[in-house]
Amino acid sequence: MSAVDDRLAAARAELARLDPAAAHALQSSGDALLIDIRPIANRGAEGEIPGALPIERIHLEWRLDPAGEDRITGFDADTTVVVLCNEGYASSFAARDLKLLGLANATDLVGGYRAWQAAGLPTQPGGTPAIP
Repeated sequence: MSAVDDRLAAARAELARLDPAAAHALQSSGDALLIDIRPIANRGAEGEIPGALPIERIHLEWRLDPAGEDRITGFDADTTVVVLCNEGYASSFAARDLKLLGLANATDLVGGYRAWQAAGLPTQPGGTPAIP
């Protein structure tokens, strides 16, 4: 196993990862905030999840630090935040980092956007500009 695989396994061990159906149920009930960290090129080419907030990885910690001056509104330290990427790799690292910032319920989407889409869950055409 490579060093990155070891680190990925360690990050995932800290998360209660969600499959697409569980993430959709939490989002639909208003009990989770979905954050799409994919670059705009991926969102434009493949689509987006309705209601997911596009925040690219380079801005993630600043927009989701529960005590930060540059954070977005609509969440607090207890909110379940579900991070998604293309296939569920980068999102595991990102969710782990959000937990370190104080988001105790941060997690990620197993299989990422592609698993969501393959499950037949709602999508829409992409290209929404990310929250800067």
